[in-house]
Amino acid sequence: MSEFRQVSSNPHIRSKNTTNLIMLLVIISLLPSAIFGIYHFGFRAAVIIIITVLSCVISEVLFQWIAKRKQTVGDFSAIVTGLLLAMNLPATVPWWICVIGGSFAIIVVKMAFGGIGKNFMNPALGARCFLVISFASIMTNFNVDTMSGATPLAVLKAGDAVVLKDMVVGNIQGTIGETSVIALLLGASILLFTRVIDLRIPATYLISFIIFIVLFSGKGLDIRFIVAHLSGGGLMLGAFFMATDYSTRPITVKGQYVFGICLGLLTGLFRLFGASAEGVSYAIIISNLLVPLIESFTLPKEFGKGGERV
Repeated sequence: MSEFRQVSSNPHIRSKNTTNLIMLLVIISLLPSAIFGIYHFGFRAAVIIIITVLSCVISEVLFQWIAKRKQTVGDFSAIVTGLLLAMNLPATVPWWICVIGGSFAIIVVKMAFGGIGKNFMNPALGARCFLVISFASIMTNFNVDTMSGATPLAVLKAGDAVVLKDMVVGNIQGTIGETSVIALLLGASILLFTRVIDLRIPATYLISFIIFIVLFSGKGLDIRFIVAHLSGGGLMLGAFFMATDYSTRPITVKGQYVFGICLGLLTGLFRLFGASAEGVSYAIIISNLLVPLIESFTLPKEFGKGGERV
């Protein structure tokens, strides 16, 4: 008699990494940037981080309670969303901006579409773009007691020179978590070492962006110009911490490379030809929306289909 085997639905390969562990590792990897942001911008940055994280956590708890669903705040994803959103906020924003942003990220972008793993765009970036559109003057005010003036990318866009050392170290204007390339790369190395992320999307993103600005900036292979663009505007924060979000990136390997190329081209387009000197947030969100299309063209064929008939 033949032996029958029951085959369960996919995925068939399981990992020891739980959602809780992955979120915890992401939180740890963001700490270098958060600590540097507090050091650079002062105690106000710490207050913004705390309020934003609490707003996300409380919003998720209240939504699940009102909707009579199982509480999911224990997976730490709300903390990650709050921390990422805070990293994308200027140190000058009032406390109520943090509350609005945190609530929007969790309720509108995340929970309204089913919660973790079902959101169609990165919740933190969705909230940041909502805040920039709604409160443009507040979200673009980077003048604090310790530093004032335009961001390095705005200076660069105006045709003036920037100090590369300050951009790499983090002694510049910007949002709380985007200024120090050293701190961001330290956090990214934690994610890479623990295999929470790989280099497919970040590397493709950065290489595509470099090629774009070399071809269309009019500066050619100007190393200082390239390094300045790589070091500013939250590009490293976006490439390693937000573009790699499991829920909003393609699941296919080929799709992830296409996704990275889209990110690089859109960021270069926004920075060189757009009104703003930044562009990372909008590039990631637009690419998030393109993920279903990317996956439809890059999904492998079903076994036994597509081959030639003998």
